[in-house]
Amino acid sequence: MQAMVLEGVDAPFRRATVDRPKPAAGQVLVRVAASGVNPLDLKIRHGQAPHARHPLPAVLGLDLAGTVESVGAAVTAFKPGDAVYGLAGGVGGLQGSLAEFIAVDADLLAVKPKALDMREAAVLPLVFITAWEGLVDRARVRAGQKVLVQGAGGVGHMAIQIARAFGAEVYAVDSAARRPEIEAENAVAIDYRRSTVDQYVDEHTGGEGFDLVYDTVGGQALDASFYAVRRFGHVVSCLGWGNHALAPLSFRAATYSGVFTLLPMLTGRGRAHHGEILREAAKLADAGKIRPRLDPRRFGLSSILDAYGAIEDRSAKGKVVVDVAE
Repeated sequence: MQAMVLEGVDAPFRRATVDRPKPAAGQVLVRVAASGVNPLDLKIRHGQAPHARHPLPAVLGLDLAGTVESVGAAVTAFKPGDAVYGLAGGVGGLQGSLAEFIAVDADLLAVKPKALDMREAAVLPLVFITAWEGLVDRARVRAGQKVLVQGAGGVGHMAIQIARAFGAEVYAVDSAARRPEIEAENAVAIDYRRSTVDQYVDEHTGGEGFDLVYDTVGGQALDASFYAVRRFGHVVSCLGWGNHALAPLSFRAATYSGVFTLLPMLTGRGRAHHGEILREAAKLADAGKIRPRLDPRRFGLSSILDAYGAIEDRSAKGKVVVDVAE
């Protein structure tokens, strides 16, 4: 099969002919149609993601959508010809999705939503799972809550949609340029350049604070989240790097949770829950309650660096996809 191999940090990708993997017991062999590109892929390429534990040379690519080619022993949930998607590899030494075929732990996959094409499905797994684990698994989001999302990028955009699907009242902090996208999801846009934390807490909660805050930015945005949450509220972050004072959180008797989406892939434990979450994503997508936003440009295996560049230069107008089946 053809695969794109990254030989070393900041090296160009090399198109190589390698052996097609064979599915072991519990695995599914997937013919990859599309591979979603995430900022983490770029960090791995630049040698800036030791937490991903992906030694080079390697095939990158975390997300995928494709068709089941064959199944290994003991796999009963899938059969050849099934359209599937998942957060399947590209970390922890697992082969990534920038290849024609990939052998994947069946627990990490789900049947593709009928409402989404392969390209749309390929960008959904990482951002949806990350948003779901924070909002649902950790914070138990529910109808009637006031939810604040820090950052309306990939994970934030999905968090807005999930919170809305659960009946929450949603607010999102980002730049003025993202206002149309946020308002299109029936959420209230807050321009962080024009409003301080105290100002938007006063304006939108009467000074009480938000029931749930999901931080997707880290740094100062996470610090702001500790001031924006209400008493006995909950803050979640998927980017809890750095040093942060917890006193503002403690003074509100609020709680904090971190999300590390890669953990099941790195440890081999808890992978079935990823499949469960993706089945929930399919239900929401097929009900018209969530939909990923795609960059309109088309990239293939021969233009991977252009796809990465669209993220690095911040020109991407949505999630970036590589069409593997060119």
